[in-house]
Amino acid sequence: MSRVWEVPVHDSTRVRDARMAAREACVHVGLAPPRTADAELVATELATNLLKHAGGGRIVVNLVAPPSGGADTSVQLFSLDHGPGIADVTAALRDGFTTADISLGAGLGSCRRIANAFHLYSAPGRGTVATARIDPEPDGRGTPVGDVPAGGITVALAQAEQCGDAWSWVRSGGLRTLLLADGLGHGPKAAHAAGAAVAELRRIAHLPPVDILRRLHTVLRPTRGAAVSVAQVDTERAELTFAGVGNVGARLRTGNTWTSLLTHPGIVGAYFPARVPLRRVPWHRDSLLVVHSDGLPSRWSPPEDPHLLAHDPSVVAATILRDAGSPARPVRDDTSVAVLAPDRRTSAHDSRL
Repeated sequence: MSRVWEVPVHDSTRVRDARMAAREACVHVGLAPPRTADAELVATELATNLLKHAGGGRIVVNLVAPPSGGADTSVQLFSLDHGPGIADVTAALRDGFTTADISLGAGLGSCRRIANAFHLYSAPGRGTVATARIDPEPDGRGTPVGDVPAGGITVALAQAEQCGDAWSWVRSGGLRTLLLADGLGHGPKAAHAAGAAVAELRRIAHLPPVDILRRLHTVLRPTRGAAVSVAQVDTERAELTFAGVGNVGARLRTGNTWTSLLTHPGIVGAYFPARVPLRRVPWHRDSLLVVHSDGLPSRWSPPEDPHLLAHDPSVVAATILRDAGSPARPVRDDTSVAVLAPDRRTSAHDSRL
């Protein structure tokens, strides 16, 4: 979804900014006051940990629509850093554990308990990524949630409020359909194009990828258009089909090998090609698909750490985005990364190193 919040956290004044970003996101989607308070607490603890243990980092807040096509939208918080990593994850996730003077005393353990889904990946010397999803209802607190085979992260160029990138996924019977759209240019008009593509997916996710792209071409004609990729997993056939138009990238991991999936030049909504190639490949238990907009550097290195690859897709996506950029190599465009994996995710508090 096009509205994003990003807060660099390098001094104590930004902890409040992170908390306010979480509040604004909750108000934006109409979450009730108790859930808003939960999101604020999680944002405060994550930002505090960035200062105390990582020397700084950033908080990103996204909005996530449910894959069932319902109206309820969740708030997803990301904490990204390049710090020393967490030496003892088990202790850090213990409820009430904190060493920060400015903390509320809740710690990551409370974040895990409060959030509907909480995931954490930390590697010594490379930093930590944490994700927390706050749903409209607190059902399932403290217990594992169902496997979610897709996850992603979106950030806007120069920390703008509107992002021209958007991603979403829909579960329709035995189909899992993932879409990533990169609206032409930046700002509200690009966000409108990408948002229109995501909204239409809810109605057409049962169609094959090429047909989805053709339908989107009609829907996006009143907009400035977008580059769009569509991946669809048929769980009954154990098969992935993929098609894309425009400058959006995709890489598929099977076993220990990464393969690029090519898209066709064009703009959905403006210049649609006469023929769109369809890639059809087996979908295995160890498969992993990464789709991304051109905000990600073209030479980004796919992750090889098996511990990371076994984590929730939201963590994998956020780690890829974190590692692809740095203060010396900032992103030069709106950026989205989305990951599709088999239904084999771990529990709601992924905390393995």
